[in-house]
Formats: sequence, C-alpha cells, structure tokens
Amino acid sequence: MPPASRDLAGFGPTPPRIAWPEDARLALSFVVNVEEGAELSLTSGDERNESVYEAREEVVGHPDPCMESHFAYGSRAGIWRILSLLDAYGVKATFSSCGRAVAATPALAAAPAARGHEISAHGWRWERHAGMPEATERAVIAATVEAITQATGERPVGWHTRSASSPNTRRLLLEEGGFLYDSDCYDDDIPRSIVRPDGGRHVILPYAFDTNDMRFAPGGGFVQPEDFSRYCISAIDWLLREGKTAPKMLSIGLHLRIIGRPARMRGLEQILEHVARTPGIWVARRRDIAAHVLAQEAR
Repeated sequence: MPPASRDLAGFGPTPPRIAWPEDARLALSFVVNVEEGAELSLTSGDERNESVYEAREEVVGHPDPCMESHFAYGSRAGIWRILSLLDAYGVKATFSSCGRAVAATPALAAAPAARGHEISAHGWRWERHAGMPEATERAVIAATVEAITQATGERPVGWHTRSASSPNTRRLLLEEGGFLYDSDCYDDDIPRSIVRPDGGRHVILPYAFDTNDMRFAPGGGFVQPEDFSRYCISAIDWLLREGKTAPKMLSIGLHLRIIGRPARMRGLEQILEHVARTPGIWVARRRDIAAHVLAQEAR
C-alpha cells in the first residue's frame, strides 16, 4: 500500500512543549472576521450574488438588497458593539479582513487597528481559492495586502483563506515574502513552522470551525448565546487541563454580522468573563503568537 499523501500522524501522544509567556497553559486567539462588502454581489460587479447567510437563498439575475443588507449589519452596527466589549475586557484580537471590505469601508480596519488589534488578510473577496488560477491568486494576495496597508498604515503579516485554499496558496504566500504566518490549517491544537524560500521560518497557526460563531447558522448547533459560550468554555477548560504538561492553542472565530447581533453578544461576554477569572491563559493576537513561536524555536 502506498504511503499517505500527507502527514496524518502529527506529533503523536507527546507534542512539543511550547513555553507560553508567564507559564500560561493555553494561548487563546480571538479572530474577528471582517467580510462585509466582500461577499459576492451583482451590485459590486461580481458574476453572481452571495447565497450563504443564515437564510440560504440565491437571487439570480438581479441585485439582492436583502442579502446586502444582512451583511451590512456587521459593518454598520456589529463592529462597534464588538469593539466596545473587547475594550471593556482589555482583550486584543486579530481582525481577519477581506481586502475589498476594507477598500470599501476603511474604518473596518482602521478603527480596530487604532485600538491595538491586529489586522490580518482574509482574501480580497469572501470566496474560496480552490480552483483559482495561480496568476489570479497572486494578484488577489497583492490587492488584499495593499488595501489593508492603505487603511491602517501597516502591512498585514497574517493570512487566512475563506474555507478552501488552493494547492498554490501557501507557496504564493511564502514567495510574496511579507507574511509571518497563515491560518489555513485545522489539524492540530499547537502551531508549527515551515521553512521559507529565504531560509527563514513561516508559522502555521491552526484555526477552528467548531469554536466559531458560524455555528449559529441554521443546523449549526448554536441557538442561544449560552450554546456558544458553553461550547467554547468547554474547549478552553479541556485544553487548560492538557496544558499542564503540553501547552496548547485555541482559536475562537467571530463575525461582525453574526456574534454582533444583540441576542448573541452575551455569549461572547460570558467567554470573556470566564477568561478574565481563569489563570493560565495568554490572550494574544495571532501575530504575537507566531512571533513567540519563532522566538522559542530560535533558543
């Protein structure tokens, strides 16, 4: 039988011990996805309208004001509600931002950046990269970097593709040369690094679709705000137990138009309350986690 085409074994039962700051047992990353204005829309000149939201329906042949309005809630109301709550708990997050969303509404990146949050890259449009021609994908990466740099005055160093990346994505990120890390990975609870073409290291920070407010979508499992907070707190507490011998990392995914709804904000607040009273957790931006991983490797 031929060998597996990828590494399915990982680190096994004895993963490497990462020494997080202050002997923390868990590095916790809050990721706020900024996609409003990057969804597919005939109004924006795209080939079709977006069909994925809490109600799944695609309007064909003409603009869809309903879908556009659902997305706009995140940029008009959700972002300010989320920023206010993060400020109240002194938490710094990574705002994973689509380039077209930032180009259309620069405040979506400028406002979080002014408060000390990281602005990372989430593609140009809110779309998967699977099947995207290499030249197109290279241009998409460059345009996204440019939009975020223009809005914030600082180049993004992190990348995450919406859902499926292409076989070329990571190579193109490495060739582009300005990225410290990417999050196109869902297979572990600890970061790892790979060699860049210039001999340096590039960090792979795992992301998660389960500890994620996207599960408020119909059939996703979350209905009440406590569904989200209980699930995420369970993950935090379990990884803290494992972290006594092997410190871990956890990502909690948020979306402006999803968790930013008033009926769901209490779920995020409950997580922040739990984190604030629980020792052993290092809450950090993803760029800081990646930089720490590289510093550990250099020792």
